[in-house]
Amino acid sequence: MTAIPAPAAITSFKAPRRTLMGPGPSDMHPRVLAALGQPVIGHLDPAFAGMMDELKVLLRYAFQTENALTFAVSGPGSVGMETCFVNLVEPGDKVIVCRNGVFGGRMIENVERCGGVAVVVEDTWGEPVDPQKVADALKANPDTKVVAFVHAETSTGAQSDAAALCALAREAGALSIVDTVTSLGGTPVLVDAWGADAVYSGSQKCLSCAPGLSPVTFSPRAVEKVKSRKKKCQSWFMDLNLVLGYWNAENRTYHHTAPVNSLYALHESLVMLREEGLEAAWVRHRDQHLALKAGLEALGLHFVVREDARLPQLNAVYVPEGVTDAEVRKRLLKDFNLEIGAGLGPLAGKVWRFGLMGHSCHAGNVSLCLSALESVLTDMGYAMP
Repeated sequence: MTAIPAPAAITSFKAPRRTLMGPGPSDMHPRVLAALGQPVIGHLDPAFAGMMDELKVLLRYAFQTENALTFAVSGPGSVGMETCFVNLVEPGDKVIVCRNGVFGGRMIENVERCGGVAVVVEDTWGEPVDPQKVADALKANPDTKVVAFVHAETSTGAQSDAAALCALAREAGALSIVDTVTSLGGTPVLVDAWGADAVYSGSQKCLSCAPGLSPVTFSPRAVEKVKSRKKKCQSWFMDLNLVLGYWNAENRTYHHTAPVNSLYALHESLVMLREEGLEAAWVRHRDQHLALKAGLEALGLHFVVREDARLPQLNAVYVPEGVTDAEVRKRLLKDFNLEIGAGLGPLAGKVWRFGLMGHSCHAGNVSLCLSALESVLTDMGYAMP
């Protein structure tokens, strides 16, 4: 047998130190990093089980809900999205999907892969979902089973009226699926007050935890739908009827090997959120957004989203005419170790996305971002207003 030589040139990886001001992930607090480094214990260890129970309580606070079925899916926000759809959408079900950016499009893909029928309500990228269009779609499709929308569209920074959209779904006898990946912890997410049925988020944005976990919460109406399905959920891993046994406080059963250390980190990030207070966290994101907004506008940059629908923690602005998008981002990363986000879909090359999320949302980062951007743009010959 021929021996395969070892790749001698490869040594331990050392990540560069960056300031993360893109659409996610965000910087992690030293307390969260320390939590990640705790000793691994078994995922059925009584100590770990106790931590899981605390995690559910902390997530109910973050989501502002009393839903018993509130936990963290082992996977990123996309797995949280899919968990909602594969459990609540059966073949032939009609689902109204609101698309005003990239992630509404992913919802459509989920509906179709579940065998459902997607009725698409379109809004221009950068605009919030229009509740009147949803009301019209429900009137035209009285057999709708689910209404799905993105509360905070990460591709544009637009925030939609979740309370109004959930109310329309409930009045029509439909369930609601709500994407709060970019909003949870940074802007009000009020699951019970909205009357939302299935809500998912991500660990790496305003919660400032390691990527790879998706907090979810399901209302009693949603749980009833899951338990009364005519056919098995198409995904074994995401079948809530099976996952329920693992997250159950009593008689916990084995389902999968949980990402133990990542759950430690999420627990710590939620403890920190509780210590700060939800309302204080929302105010902090809003205040730093206003500071960043003032600076960006002073540089002559224009926002994609109108002010009344703008998400504080995701600021999308148009790239000035004559300036190369990719070159600016490359220079910011190389010269200042600063990451900002590019545009997606039809906005690729046309916008920059500045994140102010969780631990990344503070005055020092706002000052760094504005001074670095001004320096790079000046070097590139951009005429400041």
